[in-house]
Amino acid sequence: MTALEPRDAVGARTQDDAAAREGVLSRPYRSLSVGIVSVVLLIAFEATAVGTAMPVAARELDGVALYAFAFSGYFTTSLFGMVLAGQWSDRDGPLGSLAAGIGAFAAGLILSGTAGGMGLFVLGRAVQGLGGGLVIVALYVVVGQAYPERLRPSIMAGFAAAWVVPSVVGPLAAGAVTEHLGWRWVFVGIPVLVVLPLALALPQIRRRTRGRTTDTAAPRRRIRAALGIALGAGLLQYAAQDLRPLSLVPAAAGAALLVPTVRRLLPAGTYRAARGLPSVVLLRGVAAGSFVAAESFVPLMLVTQRGLSPTLAGFSLAAGGGTWALGSYVQSRPRMEPYRERLMFSGMLLVAAAIAAVPGVLVHAVPVWTVAVAWAFGCFGMGLVIASTSVLLLRLSAPEEAGANSASLQISDALSNIVLLAAGGAAFAALGGGTVTDTAGAAAASHPAAFAVVFLPMAAVALAGAWVTTRLREHRP
Repeated sequence: MTALEPRDAVGARTQDDAAAREGVLSRPYRSLSVGIVSVVLLIAFEATAVGTAMPVAARELDGVALYAFAFSGYFTTSLFGMVLAGQWSDRDGPLGSLAAGIGAFAAGLILSGTAGGMGLFVLGRAVQGLGGGLVIVALYVVVGQAYPERLRPSIMAGFAAAWVVPSVVGPLAAGAVTEHLGWRWVFVGIPVLVVLPLALALPQIRRRTRGRTTDTAAPRRRIRAALGIALGAGLLQYAAQDLRPLSLVPAAAGAALLVPTVRRLLPAGTYRAARGLPSVVLLRGVAAGSFVAAESFVPLMLVTQRGLSPTLAGFSLAAGGGTWALGSYVQSRPRMEPYRERLMFSGMLLVAAAIAAVPGVLVHAVPVWTVAVAWAFGCFGMGLVIASTSVLLLRLSAPEEAGANSASLQISDALSNIVLLAAGGAAFAALGGGTVTDTAGAAAASHPAAFAVVFLPMAAVALAGAWVTTRLREHRP
């Protein structure tokens, strides 16, 4: 301290330095961080485990014909939950949405796990999707309100890391539980585990978050739009699952509902990549949709075209969980902040290259292990992009709009998954891809071109995402 420097100024500077050194696991944030990351961990475990138990459940419930609806029902209701959570969180704070979402998620798991028929099972999945939509948006609002801007990249990296262990262990654990205890325990065993993270997080969320708006007209309009987008997405998925001339009717009805409602729910200028927030929301959909649509066909291609067992085909993607978390960690480093847009551009190039490289194994001279390597690099790119879109969205959102904008981000993500999966599935079937639910039948019917027509367009979509990253920074006067 110099002779002319006041003691109070030194004390204030010391407090500022201490605050700057605080991390997401420092005392003020520890309970909140552990609690909300644990919630994401359990949701991730459920998401990766259900796919393993679902075929057995459908067979035992004599509901193979409704198999696809167990997935589409979840995605459809989650879209409605996302919009509802955005309005609820902006008005009253995220606590109510988060608590209701966890309750609905747990109730849906129990309903599916105790179902005596496939109809109740699908209903349980729909209730679960509603809860999942409420939870994910509420967690984003918690991050926006409870953490300073400098810590948000780190907590987003924590969310990504929470998917690593479930992505590797989840299918194996679910397989063991299904084989030795029965598929129902995969569903009914998870709700009990939610109690501890909620006990840690809820008191901190109550203290650190709040609602900000009282307007009721706009939320009502958005809720009506949410019903439209959920119904439109459901009709589109239904049409894509049954390629017949009559399917054009629900497809047209779904598109007629989706187009106007999506325009109301996403920021103005999203589909023309307007600079700033609209491009952030668009990029999230482009990245997630292209990647998920391509990833869904990787195991099927390896099983039917290269003769791998389903377990080995699944392991080809296992390393991606670790590299995704690594990408999220890299973007969270403070020294990387000035280069965030460049990181996202590089990430989308990696995603596009990975998707384009994967169908190379359709040539039998290409080693199968190249898929694992390519997908690991693609997941690293996704780690850079997905966490960064979340960080940028919260930075560009006014406090009173954080919930609605977080909902827009998640809607873009989920809706792109639905649309691009439907498009990819339709193209796959049109070129003789066979059915994805019967591996043996697909092996006999699938043609290599059916896979190429999925991967190559998705690589082009991801490449377009690299251009969108050049539109993220707003022009400043």
